[in-house]
Amino acid sequence: MPEVEIRPAVVSDLPLLSNLEHHYQTNKVWQMERSTADGQIRVQFREITLPRNIRVEYPHQPNLVHSPQNSYSVVLEAVLNNTPVGYITIWQQLASNAAWIRDLVVRERNRRQGIGTALILAGQEWAGRKHLKRMIIEMQSKNYPGIQLVRKLGFDFCGYNDNYFENQDIAILFSRVIKTLNS
Repeated sequence: MPEVEIRPAVVSDLPLLSNLEHHYQTNKVWQMERSTADGQIRVQFREITLPRNIRVEYPHQPNLVHSPQNSYSVVLEAVLNNTPVGYITIWQQLASNAAWIRDLVVRERNRRQGIGTALILAGQEWAGRKHLKRMIIEMQSKNYPGIQLVRKLGFDFCGYNDNYFENQDIAILFSRVIKTLNS
């Protein structure tokens, strides 16, 4: 496989990136269980296997071009053979001194080739140059492939937000400490 180039997104590539396949398939999900007893609230996530693969739609409108939310600190793109094949969006959260990843997308036929990993590592490098202390990534509880990827990269579960996405799905949050790089 040719080497993937990770770079800040080129404005002319934003429409192509917005039109990448944002859905994914999975046969496992993280199911949330909530219970209240004796003045305690207990929330637990457990991995369950579904009876068949499901197609999961992306939880929000992927529009890097005309979105009012297009206030990302950086959009990095993965380019393979001069073609954009993926991207990551990162917000610099000054209050929490964190880099917050909202989107991590790889073209369907290029998944499971290390491109998502390369994008996260490039994002971590960007955050290190900004002297941020940690990286947080949000994803749907149904995004088992994404959950496996970030856990493999050393991210730990750090919380959730029920009904977070436009489609009312749960957001699962993972974080990891990043090393600050000297500029």
